[in-house]
Amino acid sequence: MFIIDIVIKNSPATLSVQRKSAQDAEAIYQQVLKALSAASPQILELTCEHQAGKKFGVLSSEITAVQLSEKATTATASGKPPGFFALAE
Repeated sequence: MFIIDIVIKNSPATLSVQRKSAQDAEAIYQQVLKALSAASPQILELTCEHQAGKKFGVLSSEITAVQLSEKATTATASGKPPGFFALAE
């Protein structure tokens, strides 16, 4: 299973969708990157293959980051799930 995480401006929450194949996940990742580089904002509507009925729409100008990761296990060797980097004291 592959997870595409999207970070929204001024929001601590991360929007996530999952895809079963690497090819499908890469296509979504590229779709988001293309929308980010477009001259005018676009609405992206994404659906999740893991949770039936889960879908969301987001304005591309509100996206600050996108990440593609593989869900191999529930935790990595460090004991933390993959995610965006955060500084801790």
